[in-house]
Amino acid sequence: MRFIPTRIHGVLDYGTGVLLIALPWLSGFADGTAAQWVPVLLGAGAIAYSLLTDYELGVAPVIPMPVHLALDGGSGILLAASPWLFGFADRVWAPHLILGLFEIGASLLTVTVSRRGPAVRT
Repeated sequence: MRFIPTRIHGVLDYGTGVLLIALPWLSGFADGTAAQWVPVLLGAGAIAYSLLTDYELGVAPVIPMPVHLALDGGSGILLAASPWLFGFADRVWAPHLILGLFEIGASLLTVTVSRRGPAVRT
């Protein structure tokens, strides 16, 4: 059951992107390793593809909402698994897992078409 409106999802996208970029410094693991760079890169990527998504908060409606949600889901899976994939789970894992699961949940619970409808292509 999808119930999160795309406008709310957009706010979550940008907020989560900024949080992921700042998280290593806020949580004390800005050490130049994968623990730092995985969330920073995924956060920057989320902001970039959000700007290109066909929804209320997108700037250039190029990416359809279902593709955006698939990117969110994939990003969430990578973020959640990254402490074990990249071998830093002995130092930090909770922020990556929690935010990764949040991304997966948001991708599964957001409606796939914005209230304004898909962009008209000419």
